[in-house]
This record gives sequence, structure tokens and C-alpha cells, in this order.
Amino acid sequence: MKGSREMLDLLNRAVARELQVSIQYLWQHILSRGVKGWVVREELKKIGIAEMRHAEAIAERMHYLGGTPTPKPEPIFVGESLKEMFLQDQKDEREAIELYKQVIERARLDGDEATQELFLRILGEEESHDDFFTTVLEEI
Repeated sequence: MKGSREMLDLLNRAVARELQVSIQYLWQHILSRGVKGWVVREELKKIGIAEMRHAEAIAERMHYLGGTPTPKPEPIFVGESLKEMFLQDQKDEREAIELYKQVIERARLDGDEATQELFLRILGEEESHDDFFTTVLEEI
């Protein structure tokens, strides 16, 4: 099966984004400080690993559709404080949610049910990540 140029471009953006946040969250896990940092560090690690799994699944789908996934992440922003980190993380998750809604719509238009199903699952996980960052921001 061949993917449309538009779909392959969207998938490459998604791969770059997932690589970015997986690295970003894992570094934040390592560098978070203080009592509040200690409380959230394992969740950051867990989310970072989930994002890497997303990158893998999207890259595999892209390859199947005839594309070549990028190995280059979007710019990584670690941040200096938990608040700065989580504000960026919340922004990144919300941008991913919007991008993935575009992918789902493109997949629907292309009749690509497998990509649509993959991104519906990932979208739910990204919304959960957004909820985590939003909830933590209420406390810092």
C-alpha cells in the first residue's frame, strides 16, 4: 500500500515530534529537582518511554506506506524549572493532539483504516499525557 504525499508528510512530522518529546521527557526525568520533581520523575520516564513506542509504531506504519521516517527530532526543550518544563510539555502535547486529529482525518479521507486506528489509540494516550501535565501545573 502506498500512502499519499500528504499522509507521509504528516507521519514524518509525527515521528519527529515523538522523538523530540521522548528525549525531552527522559531528560526532564533525570534533571527534575526538589520534592515536586521527585514526585513526578517516574511519570516523566513512563511517558517518555510511551512516546518512543509511538515513534516506533508511526515509523513502522510510515515505512509500510512507502515512506522513510526521519531520524531527526523536533527541537528539544528541557527547561530549567518544573514549571517551565511542564508548560512546554503541555504545549507539545496539545500540538500533538491537533496534529494527530489531522492524521486521523487524512487517513479517513484516504480510506486508510489501519493508520486511523493507530492514531486514535495514540491520540487517547496523548490526551492522557496532556491531562497529567495540566494537573501538575495546577500544583506548581
